[in-house]
Amino acid sequence: MRLPLLFLLCAAVAATASTVHAAPTVAELAAEPRWQALLHINQGATWRQRGNSYIVDDSFFLAEDGREHPAAELAASIAALAPQGSVARCRFPARYRFIAEALGWPEEAAPFAHCDEFLQWRSDVPDGRAVLVFPAAYLNSPSSMFGHTLLRLDRPDAEGVWLSWAVNFGAMVDGSDNSIFYIYRGLAGGYPGYFSIVPYVNKIQDYAHLENRDMWEYPLSLDRDELSWLIDHLWELKDTRFEYYFFDENCSFRLLELMEVARPGTALLEDFRFAEVPVNTVRSMIDAGLVDGREYRPSKANELAHLAGQLPRPAQRLARKLAQDPSLAETDDYQRMPSAQRRLVAQTAYEYLRFRHRTEDRDADVARRSMALLRRVHAEPADGPPTVPPPPTPPESGHPTKMFAVSGGARDDAGFGELQYRFTYHDWFDNNTGFLRGAQIEGLNIRLRSDEEDDFYLERLDVVNIRSLAPRSPFFKPVSWYVHGGIERAEAGGQRRLARFIEGGPGMSWRVGDVVPYAYATFRAENSGGWDNFIEAAAGLTSGLVWYTPVAELGVGAQGYYLTNDAYRHRTSLTANVPLGRRNAVRLELERVGWRGDGDTEWRLSWRHYFD
Repeated sequence: MRLPLLFLLCAAVAATASTVHAAPTVAELAAEPRWQALLHINQGATWRQRGNSYIVDDSFFLAEDGREHPAAELAASIAALAPQGSVARCRFPARYRFIAEALGWPEEAAPFAHCDEFLQWRSDVPDGRAVLVFPAAYLNSPSSMFGHTLLRLDRPDAEGVWLSWAVNFGAMVDGSDNSIFYIYRGLAGGYPGYFSIVPYVNKIQDYAHLENRDMWEYPLSLDRDELSWLIDHLWELKDTRFEYYFFDENCSFRLLELMEVARPGTALLEDFRFAEVPVNTVRSMIDAGLVDGREYRPSKANELAHLAGQLPRPAQRLARKLAQDPSLAETDDYQRMPSAQRRLVAQTAYEYLRFRHRTEDRDADVARRSMALLRRVHAEPADGPPTVPPPPTPPESGHPTKMFAVSGGARDDAGFGELQYRFTYHDWFDNNTGFLRGAQIEGLNIRLRSDEEDDFYLERLDVVNIRSLAPRSPFFKPVSWYVHGGIERAEAGGQRRLARFIEGGPGMSWRVGDVVPYAYATFRAENSGGWDNFIEAAAGLTSGLVWYTPVAELGVGAQGYYLTNDAYRHRTSLTANVPLGRRNAVRLELERVGWRGDGDTEWRLSWRHYFD
């Protein structure tokens, strides 16, 4: 019997030695994707602080050099988290879980029994499902020009989203900063960024109700274990400071980092990115197999527009008046309508009244009018179930956000070739599938030209070119606006030379079917070597129309302005863009530029390629 017992003992010792030998070293464990994700280590996704943590809050690290050295932070974490009853476990539950599983620590029945605050918070957080939410672009806020992304956490047994929580990353902005200063500080990393968790209904109120933004919701395929990792790590990020950068280290980038914690190896952050546009985050998660579906939540403005769109224009005007004075329902104009139309007019008036007063407490008069209109709605028989706005094309179906173009053309009788690169994002005449019509956001758009006299030279650089077409209607009176800044070639002092400029102004636009006419007041400041003054100011008018057809985007535009030195310029243009699928297009542009006593004409034919 001794021989078998000795054999078994030797085998057990050998197995134990093998297990000990196979245990990962601190360096090996620190290189694991989940540990790197838990520390938010930059592995080359952005250009700042590669190899270091994105977190700039010293309280997040247990080692003095933990931000720069993941292995040192791991060693300090092992020492701090190993003792039962360790206070560090209450601060870093996801770290404890990672280390305990990796090193095979003895399983404890309640490793966080002493962490009352964490356990209470953890029991309150919904953990049934995670949903990626994309509020569409909102041009009246610089922080929302590209849209936004956040996470929604749903309870496993709840219907609807009223008990859901929203996980959001954003900049801590000084309320006194104006839009221009916000953009500057956002580009330069001048704001701290924090994660926050709030009731999801607050976000619906902010985006769909107040800012009139449609919301797209994408249920994620995370299982309960992956979702548990994500939630535990959110506790670790509570009150933890990041730096916020408008282009890359923004709301969308941080969500990609959370996905790496939940499901390491998704390769969401392997490639370098100069910018992380929210719609690209949606595409990345879809490509990584993280998305299980799609749901559309229209804004209150879209719901109202859908109701009003079922009425002829005179009935729309009556609905608007009815919201102010429900007694107009007794007039012949209302009573002569068919019953179904009367109900629709009353419903439109009721929704319009609620929309108008959505940001304030309703007073007694508003409440009285609301009840009167609601009675009018119910006084007429319903003609079928209420209709809802049909979902538009989802945003991820749109063209990629970068663009390269090759062009050929002529200015008067001189031919030229041109290369163009646009870093981001979309103009009026790009394929509008998946984009908000009338919304133009261009950043870093450069055109290099070569002609018979010169090799490539700078023809134009648009640093930023943002244009908003917000059509007016009987129910909505928004202000359209634009701002455009960069370098362009313009006649000054008798020569065509580079001019640094910034221009913009408020305006109005309308919608007539698929045609959107517009007009802007134009104010301009220009610096050019052709003028005596360092800065010349100008004022004028910009107008035109955009026509969205099934096969092309067409536009006609005109601009004219006087400079303070009595110079004058005018420009007329014609644009026709024909999409060739999602990634390519052909564009023809004709332009006549004139100034006092002279002018020239240019045409340009381009092949445009869109890529990620």
